[in-house]
Amino acid sequence: MTDFNNEKPNNLEGKSFKEQILAEIEEATRLRKLRDEEILREEQEKKEAARQASLLEAEQKAQRLRQSKDAELIAEKIRIASEAQKALEENKLDIDSSRQEVDKVLENLEQAFDLPNQPKVDIRNDEPKPEVQEEESDENLVDEPDVEQVEEKLVIDESSSSMTLENKTEVSLTESQDDSTERDDFEANEMPTSRGRRKRQKTDSLAKRIASVLISAIVIILLVTSFFGYRYVTKAIGPLDSKSSEYVSVEIPAGSGNKYIGQILEESGIIKDATIFNFYTKFKNYTNFGSGYYNFKASMDLDEISKLLQEGGTAEPERPALGKILVTEGYTLKQIATAVATNAQAAKGESKKTPFDSEEFMTLIQNKDFISEMAEKYPKLFASLPSADQVTYQLEGYLFPATYDYYEDTTLEGLVEHMLATTDAYLANYYDTIAAKGLTVNEVLSLASLVEKEGSTDEDRRNIASVFYNRLNIAMPLQSNIAILYAMGKLGEKTTLAEDAAIDTAIDSPYNIYTNTGLTPGPVDSPSLSAIEATVNPSSTDYYYFVADVKTGAVYYSETYEEHEANVEKYINSQLSQ
Repeated sequence: MTDFNNEKPNNLEGKSFKEQILAEIEEATRLRKLRDEEILREEQEKKEAARQASLLEAEQKAQRLRQSKDAELIAEKIRIASEAQKALEENKLDIDSSRQEVDKVLENLEQAFDLPNQPKVDIRNDEPKPEVQEEESDENLVDEPDVEQVEEKLVIDESSSSMTLENKTEVSLTESQDDSTERDDFEANEMPTSRGRRKRQKTDSLAKRIASVLISAIVIILLVTSFFGYRYVTKAIGPLDSKSSEYVSVEIPAGSGNKYIGQILEESGIIKDATIFNFYTKFKNYTNFGSGYYNFKASMDLDEISKLLQEGGTAEPERPALGKILVTEGYTLKQIATAVATNAQAAKGESKKTPFDSEEFMTLIQNKDFISEMAEKYPKLFASLPSADQVTYQLEGYLFPATYDYYEDTTLEGLVEHMLATTDAYLANYYDTIAAKGLTVNEVLSLASLVEKEGSTDEDRRNIASVFYNRLNIAMPLQSNIAILYAMGKLGEKTTLAEDAAIDTAIDSPYNIYTNTGLTPGPVDSPSLSAIEATVNPSSTDYYYFVADVKTGAVYYSETYEEHEANVEKYINSQLSQ
């Protein structure tokens, strides 16, 4: 038998890992094929040996059967001759006619069996004298007649023979079937091992193919499901209709959870799937959704919708806005002009431009007639408005920083008035306090515009306001770089630490509060409500100096100039040298 286990490829050196694996797979396939061929060859050899043995046994059996048949026929011939002689004696037949009859019967037998020297019956002396030749042994039987041919030739008188052609043929067929059955039984018993092995191999091969097909099908189903699931979730997170520009008013009841809000949005045609909205908002940790009325668009994605829900809705339905204008705390009028021309709510694919123009805005806020009209509508706000020749822009710091909606019928004049009205509404709570402190609205807004830029937390803003008030009380210059940058037209622009340290504190400007004592002639930016609150209600301190760490933004305060110089050296100058 071929030794398959020792056959290995010898040409794997120098090949990559992948090529070696493929070569080993190919070699394993070849070895398996050789083993199968060897097993098949062994089975065929065993089958052929069994067949030869079966044929030999069948031939021997047929020979024994033929010998047995011949012996029976010889005995039958003798019996017939004896019965014929007995019949002649009993019936006293004519001897000659009897001999002719007997000879005829014997002749027929000799022709049927082709047997020489058959025994004769002598009836002339009324005594049977049968002379039967001794039976030949099994070893001397040669050229024996075929059993089926003998059966076809045998014709015996009905009165003297009980055997018929039909009976003999039936016996022959039965024996032939028995012989075939015995041969099949022999083959079945001779080769059970090889057949079982082949059956097991076929079963194993079929099982492997079925398992391979099932695994492949499962993998394909998982991949297809994952692909389409990913696409579905991605679409559900994005806008339902990115080209939609129509607003839909939706009411969110108080106490609604993420799941219920998702159902409302899905039913309103804002999102694709409420379940995905629920899971996504929880995954992104979007909480504190407000109740009320909202204006949504199908072009909003889940992030935009969630952020809008966090802002809270309105108590009553409002008409949907075309867009939003964002005015950030500390913006100058030039920066607000740019913001007015930009739609802060523009979704992806939408235009970021508003119907308003920045140059038209700057022209409007310097228009004397418009300013006079606003002064009549908001007298407390404009009570201390500086004249145009005293300040860069009269309305600088008077437009409240907030987010403003605009609609199809919104005009630029109406938008600016809305900003002024918002400032007046917030300051309404402080007008009496401002008057009680002996201050004007313009002074509060001017100081608050500096506090807005100098401090970043409410506590720092109250402390910084206290520093400015302490300096004002002793006629000490405020010395804020914020005012100098505004005088230079650079406030709102990004400056480096070196540029800020090298600022021209000797610039000739009414906003130079290094050389001029007191406040600036007007605000330098739009202060937030926090800065206004800190200016109206400052902390009570003895600080005259403050400096901010350029790296951390932390503010350090001091009462004396020596302490202040040490802080400047530590938190500013040392940083510049690094």
